Amino acid sequence: MFFHENELQYEVEVTEPDPYFAKMLQQAIGGAEGEMRVALQYMFQAFAVPSEKQEYRRLLMETAVEELGHIEMLATAVTKNLEGASREVREEAAEDPVIAAMMEGGQPRQALSAGLHAMPVDSNGVPFSGGYVVASGNLAADMYANVMAESTGRLLAARLYEMTDDPGMKDMLSYLIARDTMHQNQWHAAIEDLGDVVPVPNSFPQEKENQDVNYQFMSTFRERHEDPEEAWTQGASPDGKGEFSFGYQPGGGAPDVDEMLDEMYNDVE
Repeated sequence: MFFHENELQYEVEVTEPDPYFAKMLQQAIGGAEGEMRVALQYMFQAFAVPSEKQEYRRLLMETAVEELGHIEMLATAVTKNLEGASREVREEAAEDPVIAAMMEGGQPRQALSAGLHAMPVDSNGVPFSGGYVVASGNLAADMYANVMAESTGRLLAARLYEMTDDPGMKDMLSYLIARDTMHQNQWHAAIEDLGDVVPVPNSFPQEKENQDVNYQFMSTFRERHEDPEEAWTQGASPDGKGEFSFGYQPGGGAPDVDEMLDEMYNDVE
């Protein structure tokens, strides 16, 4: 259950509205690196946390709700950037500068379908996809996925920061970048708190693995070459359970699928 306060998590101000930047901000809402992705990712991960690990459920759910607040901030930023046009555009388009700016460099659907407001889409207008969400049911796997999600989110926010000169937008993005810093660190802390989790899932008995290849780096070059002696081809593995080695794919013969091809009538007589 959620309760909504009619107050933004952090102040959002726009000095000089920019419809093109509003389009770019849509990536931070509905894109693969956006806030909709992490809000739903953490929420669905929380749903799967077992009862004996409720501290992780709380961590995930509280962060998910924070991310919902980030969506609200960004949606407000989109609207404020669409409320007017740049001085140059106002001089060129006397009758309707906002729509003119939208057609020139923004997202027309923000005007045509949403009345100059944000939408659950990315910067190209592609609708948000639940396929972006990673919620495996394995807590360790999900925490590693969360580090990646916050990393790409921080990267996107940093790129957006460099795309604008508006002090209000830089201030908002500086806040979001700072929260990405915290979230990356909290997921790393959670992984450390979980203990020995590598390889994931660590509940599968490693004695059932093929012991010849479970710590071998397989080169896929056609020409054989010497071990490059990198950190992933020799020495102890990070999980402390094996020694890296260097080799090639073993080879398993040609695929024997002729019978199936015949049954499916795939051959041309």
